[in-house]
Amino acid sequence: ELYRWGKVSELQRYRCRQCNRTFNALTGTPLARLRHKDKWFEYEQTMIQGFSIRKSADSCGIASNTSFKWRHRFLQMPATRQPDKMNGIVEADETYFLESFKGQRRLPRSARKRGGKAVKKGTSKEQVPVLVVRDRHGETANCILHGTSTQQIEPALIPLLNKDVILCTDGLPTYKQIARQANIVHRPVNIAAGQRVINNIYHIQNVNAYDSRLKQWMKKFHGVATRYLGSYLGWHRMID
Repeated sequence: ELYRWGKVSELQRYRCRQCNRTFNALTGTPLARLRHKDKWFEYEQTMIQGFSIRKSADSCGIASNTSFKWRHRFLQMPATRQPDKMNGIVEADETYFLESFKGQRRLPRSARKRGGKAVKKGTSKEQVPVLVVRDRHGETANCILHGTSTQQIEPALIPLLNKDVILCTDGLPTYKQIARQANIVHRPVNIAAGQRVINNIYHIQNVNAYDSRLKQWMKKFHGVATRYLGSYLGWHRMID
């Protein structure tokens, strides 16, 4: 039993006769209690162009703290929007991002220059693995992992796959085991042996190209804090 209860910040408010609580159209959404609504569209344009927080703030005439808050509010929805199921030929591969404690005062290691390099070459505990799954229709999903074992990859990968898909991966034994357990057709590509394509159709070039675009796009931020990595992955999915 709702009725109108005045306006606040040019938004109509409503009140419930049962509990007497009031709300507006943005209550319970990531945009609740944000001000300067007239600049939201302009700010989103800067995000589409991939501006930094400070550059977006300068472009819209807002404070850097406001720009930081808006960015992560605006990214709450894209971070959670991924396809439920993938069909046809599906490619899966892992990509890695350097673990970053950017913005934190207490670090579990010595500080390094933002966007720097890992101490060890190749994969190590300094690298955060991200599973990227992409079908030939352009649907893309990704998931931050804690490792590349079967126990880590299977819960993230299997729910995305319909039973009739053909899974294309590299030669990592983990995928072979997962596909066998799930009774899914698997076409591994032996990249290490120079194999790129099987039967002119089975390959992982689409997912590798996506990884390349993602890495290139991430460079402009000079290192993304690991705690915000999921938001940035969603941001890139939305733009790509």
